[in-house]
Amino acid sequence: MRPVDAATLIILRDRREVLMGVRAVHHVFMPDRWVFPGGRVDPGDSRVLPATSLSAPVEARLLQSTTRPRARGIAMAAVRETFEETGLVLGAPRSPGALTRSPHWRPFFAKGMAPALDKLHYFARAVTPPGLVRRFDARFFVVDARHVRGNLAGNGELEHLRWVGLDEVEALNLASITHLVLQLLQRQLEEGEVDPRSLPLYRRLYRRELFAHHPLQLP
Repeated sequence: MRPVDAATLIILRDRREVLMGVRAVHHVFMPDRWVFPGGRVDPGDSRVLPATSLSAPVEARLLQSTTRPRARGIAMAAVRETFEETGLVLGAPRSPGALTRSPHWRPFFAKGMAPALDKLHYFARAVTPPGLVRRFDARFFVVDARHVRGNLAGNGELEHLRWVGLDEVEALNLASITHLVLQLLQRQLEEGEVDPRSLPLYRRLYRRELFAHHPLQLP
């Protein structure tokens, strides 16, 4: 089964908390696991015009594994899925008359906003290993919570949606790749530059599930 493009957004608050929720038990893929907001890329995501484009460094990293239109679509999916699942908007005021034909994007544009892709940091890429019921080629983005607005009110895809302290995540029911991404994030926030090879989980998953990791350039 060929992996489907997907995108995930890690919203980081005060450098110590991330927004997570639980996938309901009826989901086929990763039921009852704590995850970040995100989902598969919609064909219309690459055709919607953002308020601001990806930063040059982020786009360059994405282009190492995909095309420019797909890179933008992947980033747009992270913003759209986060809005749908959490009610939070990563955007900037859209220009007058800027509309979309995509039914998936109309609720977002109805807020008077368009996606602000320049706020995204590209952190990691993971590919679901063969043999599972669903396979995704997922890019993990990070954004500072200061850049999102709105009240938590998702569409029901994620249950128990809340801010989770990075010191709490060890107690959660996490997929191995989610656990590794959180380890990498926490290590970088605590120590700055970190050699990921020092993490046993990284050595186990690299080139099996994790296919890219990029240090963050957070203030």
